[in-house]
Amino acid sequence: MSSTYLLVSVIVFIALAFDYTNGFHDAANAIATTVATKALRARPALLLAAAGNLVGAFLSTGVAHTVGKGIIDVNKSNSGLYVVMAALLGAITWNLITWWFGLPSSSSHALIGGLVGAAMATSQTVHWDGVKQKVLIPMVISPLVGMFGALVLTLALQWLFRNAKRSRAGKGFKAGQIVAAGAMSVGHGLQDAQKTMGVITLALTVGGLYHGGKKDPIPTWVIFACAAAISLGTYAGGWRIMKTLGKRMIEMDPVRGLASQTVASSVLYILAIHFKAPISTTHTITSSILGAGATRGRKWVRWGVVGNILGAWLLTIPAAAACAGLFHLLFRVLGIAG
Repeated sequence: MSSTYLLVSVIVFIALAFDYTNGFHDAANAIATTVATKALRARPALLLAAAGNLVGAFLSTGVAHTVGKGIIDVNKSNSGLYVVMAALLGAITWNLITWWFGLPSSSSHALIGGLVGAAMATSQTVHWDGVKQKVLIPMVISPLVGMFGALVLTLALQWLFRNAKRSRAGKGFKAGQIVAAGAMSVGHGLQDAQKTMGVITLALTVGGLYHGGKKDPIPTWVIFACAAAISLGTYAGGWRIMKTLGKRMIEMDPVRGLASQTVASSVLYILAIHFKAPISTTHTITSSILGAGATRGRKWVRWGVVGNILGAWLLTIPAAAACAGLFHLLFRVLGIAG
């Protein structure tokens, strides 16, 4: 039993480390456009994002149940715990690779890819229907909704304020951006903190330390720990991805920043609370920025940067799965996993 407690403790630590890297990897999702248009300076924006993530983590646990019990099943044993550990290490590795290159890939899909890869490498059960319904379909739908929703909202705002004084309208849009950034931050916590809650709950279940069903509450200490980790990670957020989202993909202005953040946060709330789907905040905000930028015409979008982002999106699930499989292979070579 002592070895099980030790393994679970190590997995909880790694999961919170993933949550922390999720925070600084995805901090740009909520605030990049706000900083790019100078609605807020970087540090106050990061503080706003950290506070929003903290609040969002407490609003729902539907996504946590999907991740913890709807993607894979593993043996309730120490060997099953090594599967969960390999999944987390695979996701963290891919997160760090894409962060280093400044590519806004999805921490959510890295985690799903890690879980699926580790399960496949050890012949554990993968709920492919759950992966399709809760991951792959939302993975396609959410960026499309974000892109077209932001395009339509940008055009609507431009038409509504077409006769407004430019400087006055700009100030109003910047104020709206701050509110939208707060909403986006809450949505990020609502989505991404829950995914780590689900993995920790999975580890507790596999280790025989939690016996809740699909509708039983997530342990309170898990919610608090994940909320704190993602919030701290967000405040430590890096500039690489923030620059890509805020400046390198399109030339951002307040009306497009407001439109993209408003649409993206709405998508996050609806899919997390109503559908309990673990969607990518990164994909949603990036596609929303692209849709808002497209109102200026094709030449205003830096398609080379967009191509790099799309490549990272397509690679994330299989790459994280491969990383997780390699970690489990390493465990077996070292003789610590069956």
